[in-house]
Amino acid sequence: MRAGAAGATAALIWGVQEPLDQRVFGCDYSDVAVLGKVLTRGPRWRAVGFALHAANGAVFGLAYEKLTRRDPVRPRALALALALAEHFALYPLTWFVDRYHPARGEPGVPPLFHNRRAFMQATWRHALFGWLLGRLAT
Repeated sequence: MRAGAAGATAALIWGVQEPLDQRVFGCDYSDVAVLGKVLTRGPRWRAVGFALHAANGAVFGLAYEKLTRRDPVRPRALALALALAEHFALYPLTWFVDRYHPARGEPGVPPLFHNRRAFMQATWRHALFGWLLGRLAT
């Protein structure tokens, strides 16, 4: 599978499994909700959120593909490392979600910045995404 399609597929699987990890981590955080509800608060927020999440995954997959062309050693480990690096680098931006997201406090968009459960949940999601990307794209 091409890396862009692999990234989109991995992102969609991430979104589909969110209800399960919400139960496991005891946290209502949803990336699909954060993305979808930033553009629409109507009944289509879920479809918009999945579309944006798949697009993000595809872009990530294309960037991953570029890097594997430069250094094809251990592409599966690279996918996982890149996904976790993105998580650790970007999670501090949840401060802005907590303050400025139009749906903050609604279902799927709880306070995130100081939320340990949400951080661990996001770590799991990025690890899953990286693992899937590494397997689907190779």
